[in-house]
Amino acid sequence: MTNNISIRHLRAFVEIVACGSFTRAADNLHLTQSTLTATIKQLEDQAGLKLLDRTTRRVLLTGEGESFLPVAEKLISDFDTAFNDLQATATQQQGQVGIAASPSMIGRVLPSIIKTYHQQYEKIGIYLRDDNAGGIEQRVLDNEVDFGIGGNHSRQSELKYQPVLSDHYGVVLPLDHPLATFKELDWSQVSELDQVHLTEDTGTRTQLLKLQKENNLDLKLQGALIEVSTPAGLAEMVKAGIGISLLPALAASTSAFDQLVFIPLANPRLKREICIITRKGRALSPAAESLLKLITSQFETASLPEFVEIN
Repeated sequence: MTNNISIRHLRAFVEIVACGSFTRAADNLHLTQSTLTATIKQLEDQAGLKLLDRTTRRVLLTGEGESFLPVAEKLISDFDTAFNDLQATATQQQGQVGIAASPSMIGRVLPSIIKTYHQQYEKIGIYLRDDNAGGIEQRVLDNEVDFGIGGNHSRQSELKYQPVLSDHYGVVLPLDHPLATFKELDWSQVSELDQVHLTEDTGTRTQLLKLQKENNLDLKLQGALIEVSTPAGLAEMVKAGIGISLLPALAASTSAFDQLVFIPLANPRLKREICIITRKGRALSPAAESLLKLITSQFETASLPEFVEIN
């Protein structure tokens, strides 16, 4: 038999028990007595048992009603708690927002934005996952985070990419390098220098390979290379004089590169596009939507690192 019992049946039952009277319970629930009586009859018919005994002076519980009462009270409490949680999330009084982004984005651009958001919505939790370009896309695909901020690494058909920033490619040099005083350099000037690169699973390395092919550049991206998996490790290799490196401006603007020089590369002048990455067909929660709006609006007024631009 189909169960057509709803939360209103349970509320009616519990209120009658609390009041000991159909009349008072009907007043408290803003129902007519006939409506309340019909509601209880529906509950008892569905249960196949009598839950309340009506006397001339008072309404009493049957044995089955006594057993059912704590269950009904718990169901009402659980429902109210769950629904209140939904409303709190909708009004941004609670909840969580997850973001996946590159270490440079998390370390250089997001802190001031996260601080502003947290001051406005202090009960919203925020968790940040730093990852490479492919990892950012995968975390969004897996619904591990609400959105990502990174490059269009693999053009996933299930993802939407909204360009928000772009930064110039350049060379990272030690302070005492012979080329460190130049305002800009040509790609041809660095192609023969010893180089250190990020590993092939990173977005930077993938894009450099793509740029090399598209622009007929001669870069040392194959063969016997010194490779590092993180920008911080790369910076230490460059500081040690092992070689120069090619990076986008944002990646080279973090504190790991403070004792190094970043010089933009020209002829050709190439840029990396940084996107907001969301999953197609998935609606953001109100909290995630408001944080995303804050991020994009803050980009327009933020003091961005040199050679990083609004799209």
